[in-house]
Amino acid sequence: MIKVITYGTFDLFHEGHYRLLQRAKALGDYLIVGVTTEAYDETRGKFNVIDSLMTRIENVRKTGFADEIIIEENAGQKFSDIKKYGIDIFTVGSDWVGEFDYLKDYCQVIYLDRTKNVSSTMLRERNRPIQRIGIIGTGRIAERFIPEAKLVSGVSAQGVYNPHTESALRFAKRWEIEAYTNLEEFFSAVDVVYIASPHETHYGYIKASLEHGKHVLCEKPMVLRKDQAEEVFVYARERGLILFEEIKTAYCPGFNKLLGIACSGSIGSIRNVEACFTKLEKVNTRELTDQTYGGSFTELGSYVLLPILKLFGTDFQELRFDTIRGENGLDLFTKTSLVYPTGVATATCGLGVKADGRLLIAGTKGYIVAEAPWWKTTYFEVHYEEANRVDRYSEIFLGDGLRYEISNFLYMINKSNKDNFKLTRSESIALADIMEKFMKAENRTDENMGA
Repeated sequence: MIKVITYGTFDLFHEGHYRLLQRAKALGDYLIVGVTTEAYDETRGKFNVIDSLMTRIENVRKTGFADEIIIEENAGQKFSDIKKYGIDIFTVGSDWVGEFDYLKDYCQVIYLDRTKNVSSTMLRERNRPIQRIGIIGTGRIAERFIPEAKLVSGVSAQGVYNPHTESALRFAKRWEIEAYTNLEEFFSAVDVVYIASPHETHYGYIKASLEHGKHVLCEKPMVLRKDQAEEVFVYARERGLILFEEIKTAYCPGFNKLLGIACSGSIGSIRNVEACFTKLEKVNTRELTDQTYGGSFTELGSYVLLPILKLFGTDFQELRFDTIRGENGLDLFTKTSLVYPTGVATATCGLGVKADGRLLIAGTKGYIVAEAPWWKTTYFEVHYEEANRVDRYSEIFLGDGLRYEISNFLYMINKSNKDNFKLTRSESIALADIMEKFMKAENRTDENMGA
């Protein structure tokens, strides 16, 4: 007898799950299916599991493919189960290729091809069907998005659009999704849109997506002008759609814990915020060669402005930019100074100058400091006048952090606005306003800037 084992969450049971179990069963004579607990899913960064453990077990049982169903409770259990049950074949979907190669010393490991175009047919009676995500853009951030999306229950990467056929096909093949070079066909195949294209294209793609009735998650900076931001938010609201700017820091647990401590009164009244984020880019990258949309501020400005807007608000009185430029005129390093009625702030970013990238929040009773990379906040300290008095806080940050914002986006789509405070519409509009002022100060204008 050939024994096969597979594992999964099997939340919102759909056609892809059914086919996986069907093919797993065909590999041998006896199939054992491990269904994960909610607690284990949380430890491995699987968010937003909707169905209860008993419901998920029952859905697996009803397929008729499982000869035995067990519960997976921890990361080391796969090895133990293989030994315990005398397993010959371990199998999971191909989106986990390479992840479980370490088990090849104990049994055969087979990665089954992922089911493309996940159907929600099995879920039509549910209130929360799977949201099929379409991706616009095939760059570095899009590459990081798909592994993160698969860890959020209730969404499925469906397809990718790029007007450049070769790029679309290459990306789609890598991630086993569909490639589209026609926007109408792309919109017809998806429920929500993730925009990860160059900055200057965001506005056009947002409007097109909203016109086709799609919820939108857009990379920062969402748009480059204040009036554009105001327009698309009104456009989305009028159509009952969610428009969501993607700044992952705003949604990560550690950063929100830090904001909570800062606003709790423990350091008194906040009077100064200093945020710095620098990294050294290669000179031939888009960020350091695009004369209109490149440079450090368009790339990193959203990150360093975020804690300032969260803590001081959007009504600053003065705004100034001090910039160090490269030979081609692009900003390699920019320090933005903001003056508020009750405090001052600086937002520093750089792609060609390296600095101590930390976040400092100074108050009348103490200060908070989070060292780089504070934008992936895992640890920060609260210091007081007494040198030996230091409060230390830590929080987990999983993967690339995109799963946090995807989960929040999904909450809002499902009519829950409880997480809207993490990045508000007014804050996104303020970011666009500051970005527009910077672009004008740098004399970077074209049709996308309204000049």
